[in-house]
Amino acid sequence: MRIVRMDRKNNEISVIPETLDDLWHLERIVEPGDFAESRTFRSVKMGDAEERKSVFIRVKVEKVEFAKHANRLRLTGKIMQGHPEEFVQMGKYHTIDAEKGEKITLIKEWKQHHITRLKDAEKEAKRPKIRIIVMDDEKALTAMVMGYGMEFGPEFYSEARKRSDDFEEKKAKFYSELAKEVESREERYIVAGPGFEKDNFKKYLERKNSELLKRIVFENASYAERNGVSELLKKGLISRLMGEARIEKEAALMERLMMHINKDDGLSAYGPAAVHAALDNGAAEVVMVLDELLRNDKKAEALAEKAEKTSVLVVFSVEAEPGQQLKGLGGIAAILRFRVDGE
Repeated sequence: MRIVRMDRKNNEISVIPETLDDLWHLERIVEPGDFAESRTFRSVKMGDAEERKSVFIRVKVEKVEFAKHANRLRLTGKIMQGHPEEFVQMGKYHTIDAEKGEKITLIKEWKQHHITRLKDAEKEAKRPKIRIIVMDDEKALTAMVMGYGMEFGPEFYSEARKRSDDFEEKKAKFYSELAKEVESREERYIVAGPGFEKDNFKKYLERKNSELLKRIVFENASYAERNGVSELLKKGLISRLMGEARIEKEAALMERLMMHINKDDGLSAYGPAAVHAALDNGAAEVVMVLDELLRNDKKAEALAEKAEKTSVLVVFSVEAEPGQQLKGLGGIAAILRFRVDGE
C-alpha cells in the first residue's frame, strides 16, 4: 500500500494499492455510506453505438465486494460527482473497480483503527514475502502468508513406493516438481515436516540446484497438513524471517488467550459485556476484535474506540484460523493485566 495523500481535516485519504493484500485491507476499511472516487470508465451511447469513456467519478458506496481471484475491489453506489459532465449521469449507479497500481480516494469518518490498518499495510509492503512447504514422504502442501490469512496450494504427491523398482526415479520426480515450484517464485521459503523427508529434499537440491537453498529455511513440523503450517506460525519462525506478520501475531495472541481461558485464572474476558467491564476497570491489556464486526456492528466499533485509549487493539481477520477461533468466542475478547472483581 502506498499512502499518497492524507487530508484528515477534510476526511480524505488517497492510496495506491500495490498487492492483493492491499485490496483486502481496503475492503475491510470501506463501509456503506463512505465516498470513493477514482478515474474509471463509463459506457456512453454515441449515436447507434456505445463507447467507453474515461471519467473521474465519486460514488456513495452501497456495496463492497473483494474479488480476490479477479485481483480487484468493487465499490458500487450512486454517482455523486464526476467529470467530464457530458459523460456522467448524477444519481445513476456505477461500480468503481479498485485495482493494483490505480489511485483511489476515500472520504469517510476515519477511526484510528482504520488509519492503523492503512499504515500497517504500508509497512507490510516493505517486508519480504514468505511461502511454506510442509511435506512428508507421500505429499507436500504449499502455502503463502497473506495479510488476510493463508493461501493454500498447490499440492504435490509422491508416486514413489519403497518396494517398487522405480522408487528412486519416482522420488526424484517428486523432488523435481517441488524444486520447480520454488524456482518459479521469488519469495523465501520455509520447508518443514516430520521425519527425514525435508532433509532428503535438501540433499537433492544440494546436488541439483544448490542456488535455491539460499532462499530456503528448513524446519521441523509435526504434520504435512494445514495444522503443520499453524504449528510454524506458533513457533514464531515467520516473524523472524519477515518481520511481524499479521497472521502470526494473531495466532500468538489467540494461543495466549486460550491459555488463560483454560487455566481459568481470571486474566481473560470474551464477549462485549465482559470486555467492556475490563475496559471500565482499566484491566484490559490487549483487546481483540474481529474485522467483520467493526464493519457491521456499531457497538463493536464503539468498543474498539474505547480500547484504543487504554489498551492495545488488535483487529483479527475473519478469514484466518485465529479469526475463526475469535469468532467462536463472540468476536471480541481481551487479555487482562489483572483480575476483575467477579471474574
